[in-house]
Amino acid sequence: MAGSVLLRTSLLLAVSVAALPACNQSPPAAEKPDAPAGTPQVPGPDLTALTDSNAAALLTAYWQQHPAREVLLQTRHGNMRIRLYDDTPIHTANFLLLSRKGVFNETVFNRVVNGFAIQGGTSDHRTIRIREYRLPPEIRPQHFHKRGAVGMARYDGKENPGKLSSNNDFYIVQGQKLTPAQAQAAAGRKLTPEQLQAYATIGGTPSLDGQYTVFGEVVEGLDVIDKIAAEPVDTDKWPKKDVDIKVKVL
Repeated sequence: MAGSVLLRTSLLLAVSVAALPACNQSPPAAEKPDAPAGTPQVPGPDLTALTDSNAAALLTAYWQQHPAREVLLQTRHGNMRIRLYDDTPIHTANFLLLSRKGVFNETVFNRVVNGFAIQGGTSDHRTIRIREYRLPPEIRPQHFHKRGAVGMARYDGKENPGKLSSNNDFYIVQGQKLTPAQAQAAAGRKLTPEQLQAYATIGGTPSLDGQYTVFGEVVEGLDVIDKIAAEPVDTDKWPKKDVDIKVKVL
């Protein structure tokens, strides 16, 4: 099953957390089948026209014209209210664009590792045409991988030395509680006292800090993360019973 996953080398640094499976998968096909006739037109860039080279400019302009700061992610296990960050405008705009155009409504949580993270944004039944493009990193030291953090996955390997993010594969951190010493040992950078406290009290995955763009956080419905993470999965961590996604921009 297609879909980018979190970087293997980062996962190996995690302390007392499970690692996601191998990540050097080939990107999915560049385009999907045409959308059904009668699909409502939504303002914003054409999803088949976005590329690695023009995505940043087009999405920045879209964010300026159509800002929003919260979305509601709905699942059969309950809803999560997600607050999006202003200082990651490319990733935030991309998430809003795909949400408004209905892309995420045709996807599921496709990779689940209990005690680590849940990843969504991929599907076996997408009908909306979308080209594969990547996003330049917007890694901010103040945004870290605490429980509930929302980040964008990326492809691993020599073809992505710039740490460009996937356009549609996002993850939500579950993680585990770690002592300050454990969290600092797992992190690839110096953690602040506040971050060490967060990892000790609510948990997270500090091994991902500095490696992926965190562009939002769950502010309501943290318990839904645990319910999805507890789903029985097959050998590639795809839940045996699909956890469908619906996203509403608030």
